[in-house]
Amino acid sequence: MRPKRGHRQEQLARAFDGEILPIWSQRFGKMLLRDLTVPAKAMVLDVACATGYPALEVLRKMDEQGRIIAIDPSSPMLDVARGKAGALSGKRIFFRSEALEPRLPFDDDVYDLVLSNLGLLEMTEPPAACGELARVCKPGGRVVATFALNGTFREFYDIFREVLLKRDRAEALARLDRWLSRYPTAAEAERWFRDAGLTDVTVERDQFALLFKSSREFFFAPVIELGPLADWKEIAGRGQEMQEVFWHVKEAIDAYFGARPFHLSVDAACARGRKPLAEELAREPAPSESEATPSPDVATNRREKIPAPDDNEPPTGEIDLHTGEVVIMPPDDGDDDDL
Repeated sequence: MRPKRGHRQEQLARAFDGEILPIWSQRFGKMLLRDLTVPAKAMVLDVACATGYPALEVLRKMDEQGRIIAIDPSSPMLDVARGKAGALSGKRIFFRSEALEPRLPFDDDVYDLVLSNLGLLEMTEPPAACGELARVCKPGGRVVATFALNGTFREFYDIFREVLLKRDRAEALARLDRWLSRYPTAAEAERWFRDAGLTDVTVERDQFALLFKSSREFFFAPVIELGPLADWKEIAGRGQEMQEVFWHVKEAIDAYFGARPFHLSVDAACARGRKPLAEELAREPAPSESEATPSPDVATNRREKIPAPDDNEPPTGEIDLHTGEVVIMPPDDGDDDDL
């Protein structure tokens, strides 16, 4: 889960669209957008929206009555997203700083379409996160999420493991194994979606590569330096111990690849599923009372004023960011104390 503020998050927000989005997030986002259909008058939720991609692309597919709620824990990223949305921000697309776990701050069965581009593996428990995406989706609605699969960056991890083995770093190797276990196989990802109660589950796979001229370019590339590098350092240890491990890793990369670019494989996935309708669930055995999970007590009075999209002189409307209700109200007298 990304922290709300901090120097690293400010750096990430500044570098994201120019340095990371084109070579990383956009590659996954294109899979998410492929063949994506949005119902009429849809309410859409984008979880871990970063700087607004692909939410703003989804908005272009929607009719005038559709709305998107896009959440992310990083305020600097959301500042960029709002700037890109311009006049649409707060009217047809709503960016909110929200924690992504342990539970999403929305009622059950709210959204027609729930999306997450590279958000699942930011969560502490990705299978539980899948359950949350499914929980807030309406029956008959769809959940679509992208993520990296097991095998991504295998070339780096092979070198990292070799260095740790040669230096007899058993504890660091155990930390590396725990880190790598967060990347699912396609079959595991499909099981996450099915265990979340979704049906018609499919997992699309794609592969691409990142190329770096040298180990130095690799470690200082924003997609690495502002991405997994901090976690890799924690795996290696602290202080001088960590520095020595990464010196050996750097030397190994340059020795193995020489004048050739350092080639990193990426195994990308896009999982899709549908939340069953009530009549479909009625044909299945109901869970026992002890197995049922109560809905959280969530306040439902947080509203944002938006203009109705199809009137020349629109009245004021309110959208409940938890329940998805849109209520048309008469124009007020300019008193905004309730916002």
